[in-house]
Amino acid sequence: MNQYAPSLTEAHRRFLTDLFPGEGCLLSAEGRAAFSADSSRCRAMPWAVVRPERREQVVELLRWAEAEHMPLYPRARGTCQVGNAVPALGGVVVSLLRLDRILDVDPDDFVAVVEPGVVTADLQAVCAKKKLFYPPDPASVKMSTVIGNASTCAGGLRAVKYGVTRDWVLGLEAVLPGGRVLRAGGRMHKDVVGLDLTRLFIGACGKLGLITEMTVKLIPLPEASASVLAGFADLSSCMEGARAVFRAGLLPAACEFMDANVLEAVRRIDDVPLPEATRAALLFKVDGTAEGVRAETERLCAALRPLSPVGVTVGTGAEEEAVWTVRRRISPATFQIKPNKVAEDIAVPRSRVGEAVERAHLIGEEHGLPVLCYGHLGDGNLHVSIMHDVSVPGEAEAAERAKNAVFRLAIELGGTISGEHGTGLTKAAFVPEQLGAASIALMDAIKANFDPSGIMNPGKAW
Repeated sequence: MNQYAPSLTEAHRRFLTDLFPGEGCLLSAEGRAAFSADSSRCRAMPWAVVRPERREQVVELLRWAEAEHMPLYPRARGTCQVGNAVPALGGVVVSLLRLDRILDVDPDDFVAVVEPGVVTADLQAVCAKKKLFYPPDPASVKMSTVIGNASTCAGGLRAVKYGVTRDWVLGLEAVLPGGRVLRAGGRMHKDVVGLDLTRLFIGACGKLGLITEMTVKLIPLPEASASVLAGFADLSSCMEGARAVFRAGLLPAACEFMDANVLEAVRRIDDVPLPEATRAALLFKVDGTAEGVRAETERLCAALRPLSPVGVTVGTGAEEEAVWTVRRRISPATFQIKPNKVAEDIAVPRSRVGEAVERAHLIGEEHGLPVLCYGHLGDGNLHVSIMHDVSVPGEAEAAERAKNAVFRLAIELGGTISGEHGTGLTKAAFVPEQLGAASIALMDAIKANFDPSGIMNPGKAW
């Protein structure tokens, strides 16, 4: 095991304040506290926080950190759900939010070049003005950064058609421990020379180096879209409805699923444009040319008809956003069921999603807790919310046991403990169970070549 610096010395403080003057270095308890947690609500205090504004500062920081064996924790907006941005071993948090320039949006090369602090929705808005499209859209798209999404290889609603973040990254610049600068990939859309070092960084959770610039692929902005919300009387009809759409030769931009518990929760705070008899629902989005969207919407509704949906709502133009209200209200609505939530994201083969949902409900029943399932059905990515009340004796412990059972269920069904959130701190114990010793040994050996002293985001699982 690597020996890390035991604390921040006075010499360390002088180095950091010289390299990051003024508010570029935070040493007070109040300043550091804001960087001690992420959306997982896990918490650990860093010894210092630095906020680089130039790549040269990052190079000097990583040269120093390697020499001093100082743990470094890259951080953007802290939207991670699994504790990946939490400084588990102290050390220095490196906030990337001041590196926030969109350096280029090129309609000829169909690429954008960004610094790590750029918010994904801001990039999409700039691209849209040039009739260009950057598709990845995690739920946190209006808050999270492009580089933060790259860290966990974030997915999102459109992943079924457009893929996940790794499918859109063409190249990057990263600073490695010791101050080495790596440039991998570039503006070309095809490149088969050597190993794909760019993709190695996507989903690595900041454990290989610190990305300072990224080049992403763009496509033409779809001119139109439409959404279809369909309710079903039972779970099996709902699952068959999704299969029917794909069998009809359609590839929707989004294919979302909501179970009966989710619909009940949303009804407590808002209207749901489906009959009370609805026990499961599908939400589709199609996009493309105006003519193509009209044709695909008709074909999609026709594919669902034999399953006798209890209700179908179609939204186009200004009405489309209203169709999505039920999906966007899920997160706040869940707390109408219980005041506390263990929220996990698993993924299983598409053919086993129905089984995963049914057995997740059974796990909840076994532990005396309500379980809500929803998510990206098109790519088998389910969000499982285990609702509980920490003020009730035993419920927090029951929720933890239920979470472990859900992870084991995902692995048993040939799936994964995380489809898009990563593993960080909250899922660390289950990574060996999924990957096995041989895979982890190979990954550790790769990391050692990039980060020989193990200073990049230590204390986390792969």
